[in-house]
Amino acid sequence: MTSSIAFVGSGPTMIYTLQALIDQTSRPFSLAIFEQQESVGRGMPYRPGWNDPAMLSNIASVEIPPLDQSLVDWLNDQADDHLAQLGIKPGDIDEHAFYPRLALGDYFCDQLQALIRRARERQIDVTVRASCRVLDVLGGEDGITLIVQPRHGRCFDQRFDRVVLATGHQWPAKPEVRPGYFLSPWPASALAKVPPTRIGIRGSSLSALDAVLALALAHGEFIRAGEGGLVYRSDPNTGDFHMTMMSRKGLLPEADFFHPVPYEPLSIFTPEAIEALAEAGKAGLLDRVFALFVRELRAADPDYSRKTEPALVKLEHFHDSYFAARIEADPFVWAERNLREARRNYQLRHTVPWRYAILRMHEVMELLVPRLDQADFKRFDKYFKPVFVDDYTTVPHESIERLLALHGAGKLDVRPVGTAYRIDSRQLESGAVLHLNGGQLHFPIFIEATGQRPLPIEDFPFPSLRKQGIIQDAHRAASRGPLRGIAIDDRFHPLRDEIPEDRLFCLSLPFLLGRHPFIQGITSSHEMGLVVGQQLAGAIERDFQSAQAIPVRAAPGDGRT
Repeated sequence: MTSSIAFVGSGPTMIYTLQALIDQTSRPFSLAIFEQQESVGRGMPYRPGWNDPAMLSNIASVEIPPLDQSLVDWLNDQADDHLAQLGIKPGDIDEHAFYPRLALGDYFCDQLQALIRRARERQIDVTVRASCRVLDVLGGEDGITLIVQPRHGRCFDQRFDRVVLATGHQWPAKPEVRPGYFLSPWPASALAKVPPTRIGIRGSSLSALDAVLALALAHGEFIRAGEGGLVYRSDPNTGDFHMTMMSRKGLLPEADFFHPVPYEPLSIFTPEAIEALAEAGKAGLLDRVFALFVRELRAADPDYSRKTEPALVKLEHFHDSYFAARIEADPFVWAERNLREARRNYQLRHTVPWRYAILRMHEVMELLVPRLDQADFKRFDKYFKPVFVDDYTTVPHESIERLLALHGAGKLDVRPVGTAYRIDSRQLESGAVLHLNGGQLHFPIFIEATGQRPLPIEDFPFPSLRKQGIIQDAHRAASRGPLRGIAIDDRFHPLRDEIPEDRLFCLSLPFLLGRHPFIQGITSSHEMGLVVGQQLAGAIERDFQSAQAIPVRAAPGDGRT
């Protein structure tokens, strides 16, 4: 009897897990893929309807781990009319280019189909169940049972030897929870119906940019005006249309910067050095890690280190110094200057050493986060994480151009609100009111666009796993603090003895962000897929060897033992 495996969710994380699995096992097994949407392989960030065709991904082609094909090779294989539908000109295909999210959705969809074909050629029994919602998951002594509701048909249950939960982002199906008040900017199709009025957007980074672009395209268009660059032209009768992004610091994301891929190795801030610090004990761990961070920064960019030397003595000081100049500047003036610098560096193929050092260090830092005590975790969340996130969440140059065009047209501004503010969405007929510094500002439309946040265990979508105690909260702090997600180990097993460790794997993004704060990108999907795929392949091999070792029972009187 062959092993049975189920994947719940079919986005990039599941695809990279499947790739790792079939690359590392030659044994037959049965596989079922469950996906709530009508088509498999895209995931929320790349799904039509949830994303406007003009929305760009914020990962360059060269950074996307290849599947059956690299993204560039896949694009070069597409017909010109398909590329035109995706908004891509054949002559613009390049490994350092950024493409519309829907293009990545088509790419991942095709790559999943190629993986499924390869699996079936190797006698792996693959069943794909689209338009099927997994309502619940139950752990048992002999496997994991899924309770499944097809869009058309009766609810059923099915048992599997092993299950991988890869349910991705978690957003409300209907974002407008009260008139004019949206809990998320997705689906983008919902924002297309928003009237041209004063619109408040909480957030000023990637998710907020998605909201801004969807609204801008609903009420106007971007036009390339020759030497004058990109301009925004609003539709007639949309004079009241104006967007205000607001965040604590009131900063815009920076433009993507040139750097080598794959990453060059670090010399000081290495996984081995981090492990040694962690083994020395939790007392003062974050400060010792920051000292190591400073050593790497000084080695990578002595000039930058000399300029910031007073801030390098303490984590909190470095955080303040890192953002200080941008906070003092007009965000759009800074964005224009930063865009010129980034474009110049791309032309010269010049890498800014300190930026590149921080970019590489964030992946090593993530190894340490689960081992911080609660006090250090709070400090990390407030002072260190924002530096890393700001450095790696840079955006395509065209995205900055669009923001500048909207601001130039008088349709967009950015407002810092600090921490002493309040959003009230319940007192008026529509939208929300910003309470700040003793004043009030009403937005007839208000959109929450701060991105996917860590979610509490109460929001975990499979209640029976919670009731059975298989899924538990990682840390219940007595005082209010940042969420640390669900209790899992470094290989994504729930930390419970009720089930074998290779039976259930949790890759559900919102419940991992406390433990793994930097995992929202495609490269992280690939890395998690390698970890889980390897374990699944090992489990299949153990199942096979176990089945081979079962002795054949002799018939009565035939003399065999």
